Amino acid sequence: MKEVFSERLVTLRKGMKMSQAKLANLVGATQSSINRYERQVGLPPHEILLWYADYFDVSMDYIYGRTIHPQGKNYDCVPKKVKDDKELKQFVEMCFDPNSPLNEKLKETLLQMLSERSK
Repeated sequence: MKEVFSERLVTLRKGMKMSQAKLANLVGATQSSINRYERQVGLPPHEILLWYADYFDVSMDYIYGRTIHPQGKNYDCVPKKVKDDKELKQFVEMCFDPNSPLNEKLKETLLQMLSERSK
């Protein structure tokens, strides 16, 4: 478990292009502590693990290597469907600059994509 655990910590940190020193500063630990966790020498306390999960927006199952999905085994996100086309059109209308020459084409494409996704 320690191997997967430490690999995940390294991957999360490097994915954010963050040094061990910067991460240590953010989490309130020392750079040498972060280095030990990443080299499989020790395990961080529970509070630091929770911080990792919250900061990197992953589940504890992912950190512990129980799943390969950062969201965890029980994460089931189903996008909320838009109630009607009127609400969708109002949203899209707010997203684009009316002075843009591609405004209508962009809105049309977005509406088409969103309506296909909700089917």
